[in-house]
Amino acid sequence: MFWQTTRFRIDLSRPQVMGIVNVTPDSFSDGGRHGDPAAAMAHCEQLLREGADILDIGGESTRPGALVPDLAEELARVLPVLRHAVTLGVPVSVDTSRPEVMAGALDLGVDIVNDVRSLSRSGALETVAGHASCGICLMHMQGEPGSMQQAPQYNGDGVDDVVAWLRARLAAVQGSGVALDRITLDPGIGFGKTPAHNWALLRRQADLLALGQPLLLGWSRKSTLGALTSRPVADRLVPSVAAALAGVQRGARVLRVHDVAATVDALKVWQAAGLLPD
Repeated sequence: MFWQTTRFRIDLSRPQVMGIVNVTPDSFSDGGRHGDPAAAMAHCEQLLREGADILDIGGESTRPGALVPDLAEELARVLPVLRHAVTLGVPVSVDTSRPEVMAGALDLGVDIVNDVRSLSRSGALETVAGHASCGICLMHMQGEPGSMQQAPQYNGDGVDDVVAWLRARLAAVQGSGVALDRITLDPGIGFGKTPAHNWALLRRQADLLALGQPLLLGWSRKSTLGALTSRPVADRLVPSVAAALAGVQRGARVLRVHDVAATVDALKVWQAAGLLPD
């Protein structure tokens, strides 16, 4: 299985580690430590030294209650970092929902558009569909970041609703002329979901894989892990890696993580032990 992107045809026979680079002042996980372009560029290089396969760069925090930057601010945050990242020899993803940011990133040669709103904003799908080969990640989110965790509601455990939504969104994007080998799917752990919904998505991950597309997971440091372990964000390394491995065991092919070195090492151990699925 491969993921076609702008410059790279990514071989997903080995799970890929996508390192998170938040160019924001208010991320839930790193508190703005990489909130200016120079710090974010240095963090990109650090993540590559730790073994990241892909860099994912975003200028809008999507934690519950986060403030939304205006377009000019988001562009100012991410474009300098993206311009540097595309020189580093690995696939680069832009984490954005704005078509203007997508277009600016793609003009720089960025490989992947990772959109928590699944290309639902006016002009987003047209921007991506008009590109010859960029990769896409479609993520499920119920509601908007500011209110998504107030009262998430689904039928049953929520998995069938998420699967149906992703199926419909996948059909819409494919219907706009986007080849299936350009698309990955993300169930959106923590995006408009209770801990029970998130655990159900992990237990029933086979239902998501039945859609036929590679699966990208973002369990890293999420509040569901904190609720389970009573650990604060800064102490969620072990549960984050454990959740990532559980996702890979059930067929996920891309792991979006903050703690790249630990995740890479854990995957090496699993590979040596013969535990990685084919």
